[in-house]
Amino acid sequence: MTNRQIKTLLCAVALTFLAAPVFGQATAVQPCQQTTTPPRARLLRVDASVPADPDVEKIIAPYSERVSELGKVIGRLEGGLAKKGAGAGTLGNFVSDGMRAQAKAKLGKPVTLAIMNSGGLRKNDIAAGDLRASDIFELLPFENALVALDVTGAQLVKIIEVATKDAQSGARIHFKYNDRDRPEFISAKLVDENGNEQEIDPNKTYTIVTLDYLLRLNSGAYAILKEAKSDAPLNITLRDAVMNYVKSETAAGRPIRAAIDNRFVQVGPGPKSTEPPR
Repeated sequence: MTNRQIKTLLCAVALTFLAAPVFGQATAVQPCQQTTTPPRARLLRVDASVPADPDVEKIIAPYSERVSELGKVIGRLEGGLAKKGAGAGTLGNFVSDGMRAQAKAKLGKPVTLAIMNSGGLRKNDIAAGDLRASDIFELLPFENALVALDVTGAQLVKIIEVATKDAQSGARIHFKYNDRDRPEFISAKLVDENGNEQEIDPNKTYTIVTLDYLLRLNSGAYAILKEAKSDAPLNITLRDAVMNYVKSETAAGRPIRAAIDNRFVQVGPGPKSTEPPR
């Protein structure tokens, strides 16, 4: 079938549909016109030389202001953050430390432990230097919120065992890599704000902070969270909590430092997949 035949066929089909009754009335149509004029196209440059349209500017004004906020510098990083190593590396340390600090500020009392699933960190690294609001939005794009839980010491040990693969602030976990190259819990102690180790009392009640997302799962490894004695929403998203943490550190004259501390202590050899060849 030639191009002209295909065009004629399509025209006939269109006429059939257009001429069909619409709500009981026939629709008048114009016969298809044959044309030999080739289509033409030209490139339109879209840049600063194009004048702004007042109507469009009015529509996007509320959004433009919010977008400009994302470019603002909210703090400074001394050394880059990276999602590499146990507990999602320095990136995991940064977020979980922010969670714990903001939970303490919200509750007005110390918070023993903060837990953040490493899969929720959607950026692999943040370069040293100016830290912008957009960096936090890219890192934490979800609307997950903080929730405080009261748990017994016995429950806390089980929670920390689960958190061995994720980011946490407030404990020192000894672990090893098993035959499947996955971190396996050995033991843990709590670490207070001064860096002092404390044994976990199985009968004592501890306050921890995590995400409402993990609490709502009610399945898998974090189902243990449902056994908490009580839970209370802190009415702040994880993203806002981390941004507030950065701003408070900046206001106090403290930059965000990328440091691997000893909250995760590896026992034995590392994962086989990353060991150098022999």
